[in-house]
Amino acid sequence: MSVTSDNKTWFQRIEDMHPYETLLYLGMFGSGLIFLFLTVAFLFSGLDQLGGMNKKIPVSFLISTFLLVSSGYTATRIRIYFQEENAEKVIRALGITLLLGLLFTGLQITGWKELESMGIDFQGIPSGSFLYVLSGIHIFHLLGAMIFALILWAQLRNRKNDEVKRLILFTNPFEKMRLRLFTVYWQFMDGIWLILFLLFAVSL
Repeated sequence: MSVTSDNKTWFQRIEDMHPYETLLYLGMFGSGLIFLFLTVAFLFSGLDQLGGMNKKIPVSFLISTFLLVSSGYTATRIRIYFQEENAEKVIRALGITLLLGLLFTGLQITGWKELESMGIDFQGIPSGSFLYVLSGIHIFHLLGAMIFALILWAQLRNRKNDEVKRLILFTNPFEKMRLRLFTVYWQFMDGIWLILFLLFAVSL
């Protein structure tokens, strides 16, 4: 007797996943633990000293947060356009998402300079150092997604003018999975940054 998807156990569902999908979710779980441990360490690193400095969240962090949230929207549109089999819009949405990610990264570096100008540097009080560590690790994780986005963007552009390649693109479950995994990971990193941003805003 066959087992329906609703009756499958958690382990059976994992076994049915593509290896890439399994690796991504395991990686997200591991990344989540890293951020959790660092966040707990940040909370116990002497926030009273940081708060006592009466500083404000860097303007670059505010702008970059808006850009990353916007990129989460464009990442969602990628899957919608793919379902509509609109290669041009998929490529455009992917390119915009990548561009917003690059702008976010640049503004994060500018934000570090703003922190330094406030007297919060990497070698200062522990809680100040964690501002750099947490945002830096987030950028490191996001860079992996941007490299993957660039590869996808280049591959899609190469296929858009070839009718056969376009047909294969929209009928291949593997291609659909790749785009889905990208958007899931990107939105995961969006959520991580929003949590970090709120934490930074409260602590400064």
